[in-house]
Amino acid sequence: MLNQEIISCRKCPRLTAWREEVARVKRKAYQQEEYWGKPVPGFGDPNARVLVVGLAPGAHGSNRTGRQFTGDASGNFLFPALQQAGFANQASAESRSDGLILKDMYITASARCAPPANKPSPEELDNCQPYLERELAILRPKVIVCLGRIAFERILRIYSARNPAWKFGHGAAYRLDDGTWILCSYHPSQQNTLTGKLTVTMFDEIWKKAKDLLE
Repeated sequence: MLNQEIISCRKCPRLTAWREEVARVKRKAYQQEEYWGKPVPGFGDPNARVLVVGLAPGAHGSNRTGRQFTGDASGNFLFPALQQAGFANQASAESRSDGLILKDMYITASARCAPPANKPSPEELDNCQPYLERELAILRPKVIVCLGRIAFERILRIYSARNPAWKFGHGAAYRLDDGTWILCSYHPSQQNTLTGKLTVTMFDEIWKKAKDLLE
């Protein structure tokens, strides 16, 4: 099973050492919790038509909880928007057993291990790319929402899409030769949400647009 392969992956020595060190030392607020400390698989509706691609797990978010965008500030911004759009049954994501269900959506990432300073290297992204390729082959999504430039560039690379006019920009949408839509959004990191670069209204528009593109 693909997710079991992802969870057991140790291809990147730097990331393996970092994620496990973070899980051992822990953040003071989570000292009583057992950290996941492994690569984080994708999750969601196995029949999803929308695939969301993020960057990488947060050290004390997904690396702690074991589920994408769960237990951190990015998820606190993401899931209310997904519930509002009808893609999620609830607006919060705290743990793998919190009852969250995604409808018509699957969430994954460009890198599966928490990287130091939130920056996976190009080689580490290359090591992870086959997992994303296999998810795309299994799901065959109609719409791919890229949260951030790195996710956008990774998707273009996988599809060998080299249109020089295709630039990353919030709300930009491009159609691949096979009819799949790529939709760009700023990543819901605090770096973007606390500075006003990404607002609730801007983010809500992304998910409305994703639904429109499905039609």
